[in-house]
Amino acid sequence: MRTRLTGRFFLALLSTFVLTALPLASTPMMPLDEIRPGMKGVGHTVFTGSRIEEFQVEILGVLRNVIGPKRGLVLARLSGGPLAQSGVIAGMSGSPVYIDGRLIGAVSYSLGSFSKEPIAGITPIAEMIELAALDTPRPPVKAARLELPVTREGLSAALRQSFSWLQPFAERSTDVQAVGVQDVSVIAPMLRPIATPLVMSGFHPEVGGLVTSAFREYGFEPAGTGGAAVVTARTETPQPLRPGDAVGVNLITGDLSLGGVGTVTHVDGDRVYAFGHPFYNIGPTQFPMTRAHIHTVLPSLFSSIKIAETGDTIGTFQQDRSTTIAGRLGGGPKLIPIDIALETARGVKKELSLKVVEDQLFTPLLTYVSILNSLTSYEREFGAATFTVKGQAMVKKHDTIAFEDIFSGDSPSIGAATYIVGPIAFLLTNDFERVELEGLKLSIATSEQPKTATIERVWLDTVKPRAGRSATLKLLVRTYRGEGVTYTVPIDIPANVSGTLSIMVSDGSRLAQWEQREVRQSLKPSGVANMIRALNKSRKNNRLYIKLLSSDAGAVINGELLSSLPPSVLSVLEGDRNGGNFVPLRSATLGEWEVATDHAVSGVRFLTVNVDSSN
Repeated sequence: MRTRLTGRFFLALLSTFVLTALPLASTPMMPLDEIRPGMKGVGHTVFTGSRIEEFQVEILGVLRNVIGPKRGLVLARLSGGPLAQSGVIAGMSGSPVYIDGRLIGAVSYSLGSFSKEPIAGITPIAEMIELAALDTPRPPVKAARLELPVTREGLSAALRQSFSWLQPFAERSTDVQAVGVQDVSVIAPMLRPIATPLVMSGFHPEVGGLVTSAFREYGFEPAGTGGAAVVTARTETPQPLRPGDAVGVNLITGDLSLGGVGTVTHVDGDRVYAFGHPFYNIGPTQFPMTRAHIHTVLPSLFSSIKIAETGDTIGTFQQDRSTTIAGRLGGGPKLIPIDIALETARGVKKELSLKVVEDQLFTPLLTYVSILNSLTSYEREFGAATFTVKGQAMVKKHDTIAFEDIFSGDSPSIGAATYIVGPIAFLLTNDFERVELEGLKLSIATSEQPKTATIERVWLDTVKPRAGRSATLKLLVRTYRGEGVTYTVPIDIPANVSGTLSIMVSDGSRLAQWEQREVRQSLKPSGVANMIRALNKSRKNNRLYIKLLSSDAGAVINGELLSSLPPSVLSVLEGDRNGGNFVPLRSATLGEWEVATDHAVSGVRFLTVNVDSSN
């Protein structure tokens, strides 16, 4: 009896040692050409906790040209563990499969939903390594355009516009060549990448619903909340990352977290290959590679899923390709810190700190979601409110972008988030140079009362102002409560003018529209420094803008605004438009002023005055 128990103990110990030592030894691999129907093998994955378990694999056949020209996929039946009840499980993506001790690839595809058997597609390991070796630069792409008001459909459309998701199977089933599989016309169109568990924490239900609905379209399924795995990792002895281990990809960390979970396929020194299909198929990346903890498997007839959490950062995923995500163990990538100081009218103060990945596509989107979520979580979702935003975005080697404005009404959180993220998206997708955002610091004060006002009347304190003198302009605005507030602004009348002038008093939005019509496209910035200057001069909601206008013509030449040009100069410029960027102006701006208010102001008023040119 003692000998039998000792033998069982030895075998169990040997099995544990083999699983632990896998990444330390050189793993032999089996090429696709050697794989035949009927072969049997084993796979490794985590069903619970961090313990790697085996499941059985029976090869059904090989599909060629199934996810692209000369791309193969091994079709297999899985068994063992919970697979008989669960089918192929979301989160198994990347689970390595071995035949006679040789690695053939990663479990990565499933046959749609409601399958009666756990039939899976296995991405060949050679194709995973081949694509991960690509080191081409990331091409510039358009930023996601978030239409207002933000809806689930709008967010999904923004992702569709910006991301390129590779078709998971051939366009025509006749293009697929099959070995050992007869009814390929039925199987090929049903193949889909196994869903990736989307791990979220700190999200308000409404904002979380926006995120999950958009990500679900790209193969993600919500799977619990993140954060506790960090505690778990501290209580357990860290082990080297092994094939079959759960692994995470984090997009947001800190007081808010968002990421995906899959399985490690192969570890070669400090090089890690996982998933067997793309995360988002965006090429070169700098995403944190983290440990992951599996709480349990949730069986479902529609789609079984691993309930998971991400943990400590252990490396960087550097490639997101059609057959794998791959990276290196070690330090994590550079992330963009976002600090939000939130103060409500009820006296609640919160300091929120989080980090988002540095990516021209994900950074604006995740920053928008993070700010919107922070505001929605601590203020009521419906009804009038006001947000006063101050802060700055730090840009490497450039001036900071300054934020200061008021947003009021029924949905001010959307306006506030867009106000902050718009400039960031604008800079990250510029055509001049690569911009590095070093951080974002925001201070947001909230109130459950609307703070809006309308421009009601403007007038001068004199009937006929004199050239070369100052005149007092009065501005009356009416607040949302019906209270009248009067502002006084001294207006300097130039000495060389006479006749009729116009005074324009406007809110920021209407003035920006007027300037766009007047100047058109000619004031486009010529570099990142000019872009930042233009952003810092953008019109604000809590300002009254005043322009003194004359009917004298002017022009914009190579982006520079020149007012009141003599007719002779205009004639020369008009006749030589090929010499530069020239746009004529119908009026000249003789002076500009602005008045800060405590309200989000709306409206526009014009005042016509006759200037006395006598001394």
